[in-house]
Amino acid sequence: MQTLAHYFKPDASIIIPCKNEGGNVKMTVDSLMAALPSSGTEIIVVDDLSQDDCCRFLQADSRYANIQYISLPGLGAAQARNYGAAAAKGEYLVFCDAHITVQEGWLASLLSTFNRPGVDAVSPAIGSIANPHAVGYGQTWNARLETAWLPAPARMETTRAPLLPGGCLAVHSSVFQQVGGFDRGFIVWGHEDVELSLKLWLFGYGLYINPAVKILHLFRQKHPYRVTFDYVHYNLLRMAYSHFNNNRVDKVIALVKPYGKSERIIRNVLKSGVLDQRQDYFKRRQRDDDWFMSEFQIPF
Repeated sequence: MQTLAHYFKPDASIIIPCKNEGGNVKMTVDSLMAALPSSGTEIIVVDDLSQDDCCRFLQADSRYANIQYISLPGLGAAQARNYGAAAAKGEYLVFCDAHITVQEGWLASLLSTFNRPGVDAVSPAIGSIANPHAVGYGQTWNARLETAWLPAPARMETTRAPLLPGGCLAVHSSVFQQVGGFDRGFIVWGHEDVELSLKLWLFGYGLYINPAVKILHLFRQKHPYRVTFDYVHYNLLRMAYSHFNNNRVDKVIALVKPYGKSERIIRNVLKSGVLDQRQDYFKRRQRDDDWFMSEFQIPF
């Protein structure tokens, strides 16, 4: 016999990947629960092999009985998000870091952005928990492909952004599925959100910032698990081979070469099947990387 829960289709699914977050997961979940309506939204916590029991509270307290908990064996940030998305039932997927706080009404305001023509993904303004007046409004790349926060848009209007920060990113579930989600070949951590943003633009979709909605984010000095340049550079190179023309791939290789191990990392990336993915993406995309860099005045 099917239960009512089986037929429940929420408007939105909030997906929270986490790994060794300490008390931050509970802080985030409590903030979300206090700000969300009583129905229409599901929360999914994806625990990617935490070692600190940061998610134990979910099983220990009946208040969290409706939260879906997924345990993974350490697949990395991109895959944790994809697993959460695969379990989600919502029309919209809202990816949130496990160290944020929100205000009442934030989700309805954020999702209302999708009523505007051309909006396929959207992020709110993101401030710092330590300094709420320090706020970023989407991101871009500089000449070294380093992310930089954008200032407030003119007249605080909803506006396009080249890159949406993974700290809070909402996307229509059908769009997410069409582009294949976060890169399934990424490892550990690094470039998940920018790769998805780039892919969405190249596949013909539109990304926006709604500056009227603001969440607060804990910006940490270091990761609560091991992240090395090798991991980050692997993902960067995989993104480059997937989306960039040959000249830009060479520029990315030049960026990582001073750190050492670049030849080994390149070999491993090429063994991962990225050239097949490149061929598939180049056939399917509606815009190229020249368009993207020119459209958003990125000097790379």
